[in-house]
Amino acid sequence: MRLTVIGTGYVGTVHAACMADLGHDVLGIDVDEERVASLAAGCPPVHESGLGELLARNAAAGRLRFTTSLAEGAAFADVHFVCVGTPQRKDGESADLRHVDAVVEGLLPHLRAGALIVGKSTVPVGTAARLGQWVDAAAPGCEVAWNPEFLREGSAVHDTLHPERLVAGTSSRRADTILREVYRPMLRAGVPYFGTDTATAELVKVAANSFLATKISFINAMSEVCEAVGADAALLARAVGADPRIGPLFLEPGLGFGGSCFPKDIRAFAARAEELGVPEAVVFLHEVDRINTRQRRRTVEQARRLLGGSFTGRRIGVLGAAFKPGSDDVRDSPALTVASAVHAQGAAVRVHDPEALDNARAARPELTYAPDVSKAFEGADLVLHLTPWPDYRRLDPRALASVVRRPLLLDARNALDAAAWRAGGWTVRALGRSRTEAVS
Repeated sequence: MRLTVIGTGYVGTVHAACMADLGHDVLGIDVDEERVASLAAGCPPVHESGLGELLARNAAAGRLRFTTSLAEGAAFADVHFVCVGTPQRKDGESADLRHVDAVVEGLLPHLRAGALIVGKSTVPVGTAARLGQWVDAAAPGCEVAWNPEFLREGSAVHDTLHPERLVAGTSSRRADTILREVYRPMLRAGVPYFGTDTATAELVKVAANSFLATKISFINAMSEVCEAVGADAALLARAVGADPRIGPLFLEPGLGFGGSCFPKDIRAFAARAEELGVPEAVVFLHEVDRINTRQRRRTVEQARRLLGGSFTGRRIGVLGAAFKPGSDDVRDSPALTVASAVHAQGAAVRVHDPEALDNARAARPELTYAPDVSKAFEGADLVLHLTPWPDYRRLDPRALASVVRRPLLLDARNALDAAAWRAGGWTVRALGRSRTEAVS
């Protein structure tokens, strides 16, 4: 089939490359001329395992190319995937739908008869119905469907090609048939397919993200209780997660969630529920958000207590800038929030990250960045582990103890081998695992 993918950010670039890899002819569209030129040269805009190879292979096969023209896209295909961003509005907590609306408005004058616009962006429930009214009025016979994505940054290519489920919200049997044809290789492989109305499809994504965010904030709330009584939050999480009704995934005490999805999605969901007159149904999401934000403050407070109550004149090494491992995305990164807060309180902060230094430098130019780990540790009074990259679990604690001023580590992700670090001469603290006391 011929498909367009409109918006070549994280979701769009991965979706375009993966759809081409399934054998479709794909035209990626973006208003950013520099990005389009970069993609045409085989350079992905984000760090994602396997994405560069996928782009190169499908471009070489003639199945994937890029343009800035919506009109060209409308003439090329009858199925148009909308993958533009829906950030939080600057004047509130609702989702900003300007980009989604602009894409649909831009397509309307050029759509061929029977075209299908398929939203993948995370949107407030009711968006597809609203856009469908526009399409019905301006291009009779064309339709709007919603097909949310469930990819995880760091494993986005795998998640797109081997999804756990496909959700397709449509208003007609014809639209459902088209989407089943798009995903035929996956359906043949046995991937579960949920054909729904558009409102249900929109809700599946925000409901899933809300549940996962709640699970993360729950265990972090428990970690705060654990610190108060001297209990071990990591052991608590493992014991609770052994219950098959609960499960261990996303039940890991630490710094909390960030990125471009969970924080803005739960806020937008709560805002939409209020618009619909059911704010009490999701009132718990406000507390989920507050707990998550509080984890960042708690990390800063624990670090300050470890240094005797003040960051002034101290050197702090930071491990991690990306909001999660496997990505170079620093949007709403807990690691950078903590690093910047420590810097603002008088510390000299030096940050290392395997992939996200360029993005971090652009977002937080006030910080100092280290191209290798040893430079981040050099002369440090305290090291903060803030993004759980696998690389950091392979570090040599004994060797690094020789370059710091004080071998003191705060593991805000509960991901390092504390026993190995202590054996290497370090004093180790971790969120939710012990009371934090000043170290002289």
